[in-house]
Amino acid sequence: MKLTKMSLVAGLLLGANLYAIDNVQVSGSAQVLYGTDDSVDLFDKGTSYADTALHLGVTADFAEGVSAGIAATAVSSLGMENNIASVANTWSGAHTVDANGTINDAMFIDEAWLLGTTGKTTGKIGRMPLDTPFAFIEAWGASTNNFEAALVTNEDLPGTTLMAAWIGKSNGSGDQTSGADKGSMTGTDGKFNTFAASGGYVVGAINNSFEPLTAKAYYYGMTSFADAYWLQADLSIEGISAGAQYASIDSVTSNDDSSAYAAMLGYEIKDVVSLSAAYSSVDDKGDTPISNVATRNQGAGSQTQLYTEVWWWYGTVGAIGADTFTVAAETTVGDGYDLYLGYWNSQNDVANFDLDEVAFTVSKSYGALDTSVAIIYDDFNDGTDLTTAQLYLTYNF
Repeated sequence: MKLTKMSLVAGLLLGANLYAIDNVQVSGSAQVLYGTDDSVDLFDKGTSYADTALHLGVTADFAEGVSAGIAATAVSSLGMENNIASVANTWSGAHTVDANGTINDAMFIDEAWLLGTTGKTTGKIGRMPLDTPFAFIEAWGASTNNFEAALVTNEDLPGTTLMAAWIGKSNGSGDQTSGADKGSMTGTDGKFNTFAASGGYVVGAINNSFEPLTAKAYYYGMTSFADAYWLQADLSIEGISAGAQYASIDSVTSNDDSSAYAAMLGYEIKDVVSLSAAYSSVDDKGDTPISNVATRNQGAGSQTQLYTEVWWWYGTVGAIGADTFTVAAETTVGDGYDLYLGYWNSQNDVANFDLDEVAFTVSKSYGALDTSVAIIYDDFNDGTDLTTAQLYLTYNF
């Protein structure tokens, strides 16, 4: 491990004492993740994957309206590839693997930012998470993909948040020169490289002047990759929810634009059950998936923010030519056990790839410990099927 990187976090804590920095907050989590499938046999070492992760972050106020934060992630297989998991399978792509099959630990700074606020305008610069439809962090693994960016938001207009950002780099697997096919959205060693080949900017607006309705609009200019925009409206009234999405990517290397639309309808009986259904369709004439630009090259496929995103087989819903339908139900039973059941059907004539996926999860928190077990069944149109079992353990501090 490169332990000098973690010392930056310790240095910020020391500085807080030396210079009387206010409101210092330390937070983090420790994770253990395990998964297995029956492509050979469930719990067979060759088809199992495991990882552990430690996340540690510090935020502090330096003056009125000025704050800063820094966070680090360390991932380690703890040698589980020698006993219960395959050397080729981890939950973080930040690992490298030696010729003898040893999985190397990795440690990197994934956040280091300075934030300033004046009136209703906030500026943030540095290394940070982002949550926009075509550039966002994916948090399903042991490490996340973050961005080096400059972000400005303003809330002077009633019920409206305006944002503009320049994204220079990311450590997503889609922006890496190597390691892009590892088992996570993070690139090798968590290294940050140029976002979308030459960087890009995004401007957006979120409006909820009419409180039950939230409308969003984003435009992206990525000179060496594509121009893109995303429109979305979500309505929630007395347990009924509905939404519509439209997205388009105009690739600089193709004459065919990629576009998609999606619709969602949900109903919640408070303290009983939440039900939802959604449909999405991606045009079959484009050549760029409607998904996360920062992770678009990873072997497992990048996630999409379309309503119909599957539980596990990422890269399916946002693919060119994909038509996807999903229904889901969620409830809480007993002493705080959260149950989730979802079904997805995705058909793609362009790729000649059809998928049926069923996911069932049981989640419960024991104080600071969050636990979850997932059982996923995937049926493919080539006649094969796959059952996957996963365990997620996260201790928050």
